[in-house]
Amino acid sequence: MSKRGRILVAMSGGVDSSVAAVMLHEQGYEVIGLTMKTWDYATSGSSSKETGCCSLDSINDARTLAVNYGFPHYILDIRDEFGDFVIDNFVDEYLAGRTPNPCVLCNTHIKWEALLKRANKLDCEFIATGHYANIRQQDSGRYVISKGKDENKDQSYVLWGVSQENLARTQFPLGSFAKSEIRQMALDMGQEELAKKSESYEICFVPDNDYRAFLKHKVEDLEDRVAGGNFITKDGMVVGQHKGYPFYTIGQRKGLGIAFGEPMFVTQIMPESNTVVLGRAEDLERNEALVRNVNLVKYGSILEPMDNVVTKIRYKDAGMLSTIVQEGDKMRVVFDHNVSAIAPGQSAVFYEGNDLLGGGFLC
Repeated sequence: MSKRGRILVAMSGGVDSSVAAVMLHEQGYEVIGLTMKTWDYATSGSSSKETGCCSLDSINDARTLAVNYGFPHYILDIRDEFGDFVIDNFVDEYLAGRTPNPCVLCNTHIKWEALLKRANKLDCEFIATGHYANIRQQDSGRYVISKGKDENKDQSYVLWGVSQENLARTQFPLGSFAKSEIRQMALDMGQEELAKKSESYEICFVPDNDYRAFLKHKVEDLEDRVAGGNFITKDGMVVGQHKGYPFYTIGQRKGLGIAFGEPMFVTQIMPESNTVVLGRAEDLERNEALVRNVNLVKYGSILEPMDNVVTKIRYKDAGMLSTIVQEGDKMRVVFDHNVSAIAPGQSAVFYEGNDLLGGGFLC
C-alpha cells in the first residue's frame, strides 16, 4: 500500500472524475477506479443515442484511463437500488404536484452509500469524486462543505444531504481548481478527446431532457388519466384546459398551449383536482418558504434565528440573503427581499459565506 493510503475514486468517464483520479494517483495514493452503472436507456423508452455517465463509451473511457495509468478499475451495477429509490421518487414527486431533485437524492442515498460499501470491501480509507466543492474538518470535529473555486461550476448545492459519517471519508480533489484548469490538465496528460468532452446538464435517466415523455413511459395511461384539467386564475376563473398537472412546473411560461394578452406563468399546481393555477410574474413572488427533510452540515443544530444566510432555491440561483428559523423538524426561511418561483420539491440550500450550512426540500 502507498504511503498516502488507498482511495476509491468514482469515475464517470468524463473529464472531471478522470482528472481527479489521475491527480490522486500522482499525489501518491493507491487509486482504485469505480464506475457506477445507474441506468440504461433501453428501459426509458428513449430514442436518443446513449450518452453520459451510464453509456458503454463512458465506462470504456474510464477503464482505458485506469489501465493507462496502471490502477485497477471496477464497474458496479446499482440500477436496481437507483431505480427503486431515485426514479420511483422522481415519478411520485411529479404525481404529487412537486418538482423533484433527483441528483440530491442520488448523492445522499445511493452513490455515497454504494461507494463506501465497496470502499470497505476493498480496504479503501477514502472515497473521492469529481465534484467542484471543498471539504474540511472544523475544531468541533464536524466536516464542512464549502463552495468550489469555480463559481460557475460549484456543485455544493447538490451535496447538502451527505451525512457527517460519509463526509469524514470523502475527498474533492477539484475544489481548488477552475474548470478551465481541469481541461488544461487533461490536455497536459495527452488526453485531447477527454479535454474536449462536452458538459452534460441532463438528468441521467432522462437522456433527451423530456421528463414528460419519461413520465408517460413509466406510468401506464398517465396521459389519459390526467388530461382535461382546468387552467384557472388565482380568483378561480377557468381560462382553459391543460394536458395534465404532472406536465407543468412552477414558474413555467412556455408550452401552456393557450394564448393571453400578457405573459402568464404557472403559479400553483393542485393535483387533487388536476388544476393548474396561472398568474402574472408578480404572483410568483414570495418572501418566505418552509423546508423539510433538513440536513445540517456546518453545525449540529441552529437553535436561534440566524440572519445573513444566503439561501439558494435552485442550482443556478445566485441566492438571496435571508433569516432561517428552526421550527420542529422543518426550517422556515424569511427572505430579505421577495424571490420568484419557489417550487415545492426543489432544494433550498443555506450558506454562511462560502460554507454550506445545510439544506432540505421546499414544501
